[in-house]
Amino acid sequence: MPIRLNEESGGTVLTVHVRGKLVKADYEQFVPEFERLVRQHGKLRVLFEMTGFHGWEAGALWEDTKFAINHFGDIERLAMVGEKKWQHGIATFCKPFTKAIIRYFEHADATKARMWLDEV
Repeated sequence: MPIRLNEESGGTVLTVHVRGKLVKADYEQFVPEFERLVRQHGKLRVLFEMTGFHGWEAGALWEDTKFAINHFGDIERLAMVGEKKWQHGIATFCKPFTKAIIRYFEHADATKARMWLDEV
């Protein structure tokens, strides 16, 4: 499966590891888990790690759009960790679709991304 979720910091941080190409079924796993954590903890901090990530299939892109609309205010901080120039562009593209503070980090700076998420 191209998506793997890890709940951290007592549930206030959700790490989302993606690789390959996301499909609609990936959102059937991700969205309920995200919503459960929001119900339990309120706004979340999300670490979105892209390794060998090749984007979204059409159905997954639609699910991602619906997710962004439905959870516009549920993410406090979003750290995106990637390895390609276009992935850095995703971080910029996402900004109008969320109230989250978004920062992009290269894989070499993954530790800095985690530290940034943990800042008060």
